[in-house]
Amino acid sequence: MKWRPGKANPRLEDRRGQGGGGGFGFPGGGGGMRLPIPSGGGGRMGIGTILIVIVLFLVLRSCGGEGGGFNIPSLPEQTQVPPAQQTDPEAPPAQGGEAQDQGKQFVNFVLNDLDAFWLAQFESSGRQLQPPGLVLFSDAVSSGCGQASSATGPFYCPLDQKAYVDLTFFNQLDRQFGAPGDFAQAYVLGHEYGHHIQQQLGIEQQVRDQSQSNPGDANELSVRLELQADCFAGLWGRSLYEQGVLEDGDLEEGITAAEAVGDDRIQQKTQGRIDPESFTHGTSEQRRTWFRKGYDSGDIQQCDTFSADSV
Repeated sequence: MKWRPGKANPRLEDRRGQGGGGGFGFPGGGGGMRLPIPSGGGGRMGIGTILIVIVLFLVLRSCGGEGGGFNIPSLPEQTQVPPAQQTDPEAPPAQGGEAQDQGKQFVNFVLNDLDAFWLAQFESSGRQLQPPGLVLFSDAVSSGCGQASSATGPFYCPLDQKAYVDLTFFNQLDRQFGAPGDFAQAYVLGHEYGHHIQQQLGIEQQVRDQSQSNPGDANELSVRLELQADCFAGLWGRSLYEQGVLEDGDLEEGITAAEAVGDDRIQQKTQGRIDPESFTHGTSEQRRTWFRKGYDSGDIQQCDTFSADSV
């Protein structure tokens, strides 16, 4: 990616080194951020969901729970590898805090560009967007949704409208799951920002309500919510291409990252078996497909994951 440090975004908070304090107890448990709803099987969607689809369709046309986090459990101890620093190949070698500062500068660049893209999308349809905050943390953090450790992965909290990222996650994404590169990192940030767009459009609340009313649909609804955030990330990625920010190989980095965080890929890697009934984020194929749908179409109406008979 052709990126460079820019104006500091006032909504980017750096809490690294502060610690989160207290225990870790998000509603629903588990590693990644989840809707605070009972877990259920896939199942077909009920009549209540049709209301979600109708409202979603209208919202998407007018626009022209927590958001799921990237829940990547640690690999077995014998397969652990030391973390690698992510650096810009055109920049001079960085040491210690300088590498962290470079990571912060990259996140700041991405946040600024996401702001510009989504503000323009909302303004063109006569709507107003309240941009999210973004918090960098290390080890643990306190959010409006509770306490979290780095093991949670990046997540979005709708209660305080902030995304949370420990930069060491990108090392894990690279070394453990084979998804290196700056656009892979940008995809993750774009996905979390996509959860904020869902919150702003009321989609997240509708999914939360429907899941509480019909627990058997909870997992399928969660998957559709996650895939829509992937599609939103693809939309933004397309705008980077049109700006000339992306370079050869960048799109492949994003696709690789989307595949790497598929439920099936993670389960096979971490537990040696795949349990489709427990999927909450979508398979590698689904995540790749919806990211590409957003990227290839550049059309937000193509991101309606809730109307499709299957995703």
